[in-house]
Amino acid sequence: MKTLSLLGSTGSIGCNVLDVVRRFPELYRVVGLAAGINIEKLIEQVLEFDPELISCADRLGAEQLIHSLPPQYKDRICHGSEGCQEVAAIPSADMTISAIVGAAGLLPTLAAIDAGKDIGLANKETLVMAGKLVMDRCREKGVRLLPVDSEHSAIFQALDAGHREDVAKIILTASGGPFREKNLQELQTVSPDQALAHPNWDMGRKISIDSASLMNKGLEVIEAKWLFGVSVDEIQVVIHPQSIVHSLVEFQDGSVIAQLGIPDMRIPIAYALSYPRRLPMSLPGLNLAQCSNLEFHDPDYERFPALSLAFTAIRKGGVLPAVLNAANEVAVSAFLDEKISFLDIAATVATVMERVQDGSEDKLGDILAADRQARDVASTIIAAKP
Repeated sequence: MKTLSLLGSTGSIGCNVLDVVRRFPELYRVVGLAAGINIEKLIEQVLEFDPELISCADRLGAEQLIHSLPPQYKDRICHGSEGCQEVAAIPSADMTISAIVGAAGLLPTLAAIDAGKDIGLANKETLVMAGKLVMDRCREKGVRLLPVDSEHSAIFQALDAGHREDVAKIILTASGGPFREKNLQELQTVSPDQALAHPNWDMGRKISIDSASLMNKGLEVIEAKWLFGVSVDEIQVVIHPQSIVHSLVEFQDGSVIAQLGIPDMRIPIAYALSYPRRLPMSLPGLNLAQCSNLEFHDPDYERFPALSLAFTAIRKGGVLPAVLNAANEVAVSAFLDEKISFLDIAATVATVMERVQDGSEDKLGDILAADRQARDVASTIIAAKP
C-alpha cells in the first residue's frame, strides 16, 4: 500500500486525488491532509480518510477543527506555512501530492523533497519560481517528480516512445479558454464570472482566470522547460479547443506522439499515483467517432500577451519567472475583486517585470525576496488605478 500526503486537499485537484484514493482503498492510504480556509470540506475529508496529521491556513481554522472533530484529532492539527510543511514531510508518507495553488506551494514541496518523498506535482508555481533549484534538489535527494497536470502528464507519457536525445519539440495544447474568439475591445469589458466559465475543465478560481488569459499555459511552458530538461526554443504552444489531445512530442525523425483522452483530471492523477502502472478507472472511454472536429491553431499573442510574457521571463531567467508569477497572482486577485479589467492583468505583470529583476535563480532567499517585491510593486500599481 502506498501512503500519501496531500497538500491542497480541498481544491479541485485535491478532491480529485481523494476520489482516486476512494476508488482504490486497497492501494492507497492518506496519512496527511493540508488545506486552506475551506474548513467544512476539510472536516469531511478528515472524518472519511482519518489522516495522521492535518493542517489548515491559520490558527482560527485550527481552532475550528479542534472544536469540530472528535477528541482523538486534537494533537494531529497544525496550521500555517509551517504546518503545511510538516504535513508535506510527514515521515509515514511515501509520496506527497503538491496541489496547492500559487507560490504558497513552493516551501512545502521543497520540504517534501528534503524529506525524500516522491512528488506528484500539480503546483506548477514550484517549478516556475525555482525550477533549477527544485530539480537540482530532486537529483540530490534521489526523488522522483511525477507530473499531475494533464499536459505534462501527456508529455511524460509520450516521451516513453523514444529517447530524450531524439526529441525535436514539445507541443503543449491549450483550450484557449472562454475568450479565444473575443477581440481586444470585447476582452476589455469581460467580467470575472465570464472568465470563470471554462468550457472544458472544472478548475479553481485562480487557475480558471489564468486559463482565460493564457497565463496558465505560459506557466506550463516554464514548468515543462525544467521538468523535461528542454530549451524554451523546443517548446511550442497550440490552441486546441476540444481538450482531447492533451499534449504531443515531436521526434527528430518527424514522428509526433500524442496522448489523447477525455478531459478528466482523475486520469493524469491516477497515472502519477500508480506509475509505471495504470489503474482501471472505469471512466467513459474516448469515442474517436465523435472526435472528427479536432482543431489546432497558433495562439494570438496580441490578444493574450500573458503567454508572451512567460516566454520572455524564462528566456531571461534569474528571478524573473518568480516575478511574473507573483505579479500575476496579485493581478488575478484584483480582477476577481473587480478592481482592474481583464486586460489589466497582463499589463500589470509586464510593468512589474520591468521594475523587479535582480536576484539569482540558485538562491531561495533571492527568489522569495523577488516574490515579495513583485507583490508589493503590483499592489502599488493596482492601487494607483482610477
